[in-house]
Amino acid sequence: MAVTISRRDFLKGTAATAATLAVSTAFGGLYTQKAVLAEEDFDFSAYTETSTELYYEVLGEFYDSYQVALAAETVPERYALMAIAEAKLMESAVTLPTTTDGGYYRITKIVPGSGSSVMWGSDSYRMHNYLLTTEALKAADYTELRTMWNELRGTGTFMDSALAYLEENGYETKDDYSLNYNADAVTWDVLSSSLTVDCEKVVQTYDGLLEYDNENQLQPALAESYEVSDDGLTYTFHIREGVSWVDVQGREVAAVVADDFVAGLQHMMDAQGGLEYLIEGIIKNASEYIYGEITDFSEVGVEATDDTTLVFTLENPCSYFLTMLGYSVFAPMSRTYYESMGGKFGMDYDPSAADYTYGKGPDSIAYCGPYLVSSLTEQNSIVFSANPTYWNAENVRLQTITWKYNDGSDPTKYYTDFTSGTIDYVSLSDSIVQLAVDDGIFDEYSVVSGTGSMTYYNNYNLNRIALANFNDGTTAASSKTEEDVERCNQAMRNVHFRRALSFATDRGSMNAQSVGEELKLVSVRNSLTPGRFVTLDEEVTVDINGEATTFAAGTYYGAVMQAQVDADGVPMTVYSADADDGTGSSDGFDGWFNEENAAAEFETAVAELAEAGVEVSAENPIYVDLVYVSQVEALVNRANVMKQSMESILGGAVILNLVDAGDYDGWYYATYYPSYGYEMNCDINDGTGWGPDYGDPSTFLDTALPDYVGYTTKCYGLF
Repeated sequence: MAVTISRRDFLKGTAATAATLAVSTAFGGLYTQKAVLAEEDFDFSAYTETSTELYYEVLGEFYDSYQVALAAETVPERYALMAIAEAKLMESAVTLPTTTDGGYYRITKIVPGSGSSVMWGSDSYRMHNYLLTTEALKAADYTELRTMWNELRGTGTFMDSALAYLEENGYETKDDYSLNYNADAVTWDVLSSSLTVDCEKVVQTYDGLLEYDNENQLQPALAESYEVSDDGLTYTFHIREGVSWVDVQGREVAAVVADDFVAGLQHMMDAQGGLEYLIEGIIKNASEYIYGEITDFSEVGVEATDDTTLVFTLENPCSYFLTMLGYSVFAPMSRTYYESMGGKFGMDYDPSAADYTYGKGPDSIAYCGPYLVSSLTEQNSIVFSANPTYWNAENVRLQTITWKYNDGSDPTKYYTDFTSGTIDYVSLSDSIVQLAVDDGIFDEYSVVSGTGSMTYYNNYNLNRIALANFNDGTTAASSKTEEDVERCNQAMRNVHFRRALSFATDRGSMNAQSVGEELKLVSVRNSLTPGRFVTLDEEVTVDINGEATTFAAGTYYGAVMQAQVDADGVPMTVYSADADDGTGSSDGFDGWFNEENAAAEFETAVAELAEAGVEVSAENPIYVDLVYVSQVEALVNRANVMKQSMESILGGAVILNLVDAGDYDGWYYATYYPSYGYEMNCDINDGTGWGPDYGDPSTFLDTALPDYVGYTTKCYGLF
């Protein structure tokens, strides 16, 4: 009989026989039971001990610097010290930022600025306010509307001005929107998941306390108002009355009350879907509840004092607490509906119970948001229809949203679907730009989309264990021998080896396989946190390598980061003051790829590894696995570009094995779906990224924390 262990038990270090052991994967949002390893004992205590040792060996400087930043007394000092900590993270080269979202040619019917573009949380996925035209926007009009948004944001007048502009220029608007998607939701329980493929869909079905509008201003949603205590520890929200929870058929099942946010937060902490760390150390006793030190949820700092009053009590003042509320961890959940679906709380929570059906599909959640799911066929389509009972129904612009599945195997399908009117925007990959040129629409209608806050990255596996995908044990199987695995692990633990790999990775040429040669650098990102994510609102003096260094008010986060990198003498550019026409940015150039730097770092790595008894040469190379999707031409080409640049620059002493995952699912199970480092089936993980959850750099840096706290450390093969 399989034994299911909780994440709390896992953290304590449990040894078990893998053939009879399964780990509950509510942590990570996957509700399947999965085998840990086959036919051998797996000692969790030893695994955790190894992870801890490797973490501090590789990331100790980052961790120590980050702890100093977290203790900062002022927000500007906090930002500057976090930039210094991130410099240490970049210098460790365990992560190589690759690209961000956007920065490609597109033709679209979506009016720019009609949806939230805030850099953090879930609100940028919300679509109910999108303004769509019946015909594609001309490039000149798109640019004019984007300029208008930049001028009017914060005034509350952009939408009216945009509608007037469209009418003056002969456009008609419509109330339906169709788009492509390439992965179904794993769960419809948004509180139990950390996956974008879940959140981007489920967020259409509920409202939060506050939400960012299309001008990126925080507005009342289910909370009509709030107050903050003088000491910054108590936030009191007044819940909107007369709002209903309904089922998928639109039938009322309960009233929305303050307790729904209490129930939601407890369920989120019970499920441990991978984002509970966001409130650790923020909400009073949240950490203690998550790790089982207290079991009485009434001791956690969230309380409904009556049906319309919700009170949060914080551990310490938190300058960015309100910016967190737009994320799914603060989503409400109808307690009574959840219980009717077999849901329980606390130690009784058991998603594997026979009667537990909550979140298994769109028909097993309650809705209080702008849309109901009216149709779903997996790997085919999802249709969202306007919720007639929605409290703000009169301001929902789109009455229907239709998601249409596209596995990406035929890159021209995106374009033909757009030109036939099946979908309402198309990103023009390099392989289909020519189609738009041939049809005579490229020059008049194509625009370059802006870059966003999402950072995609390559991560290096320091402790490779899995040699096939955890879900089936066969997909994306490595050809490496045990000796190959051990040699690669030893090499990956050398900072100069990791830097050599990063400096030998031609990210621009890789990106060109998707966006074309002309745009290849537009979306290249050089840091984890976008360089302009925050600015110092007052002058700050901090210590950089023993020297007091002053940064003026208005200095971007990235400029402080680069100052530390320069002081440490590491030859990389993570932020350039000259980028973006002199505005400064971490995007739009390749500050890592450099053949001379790669060769120099590799020479040092080879010498150090030789001293440790690991010979590295063209005759005895290090074999490194990269998993790719053979169905998607651009991904095949990207993988081959990485292979060519890395192998040629490093003289054949590193061989990049391209391991075929077949399709997106295979790739995701190798790189994205794993909950723990031992499941990561790759040496270079290029299948993940991170978007900010709130408006503080810690939203990025927390992902690299140890002890099963950081979301990304699993990508390093740790924890």
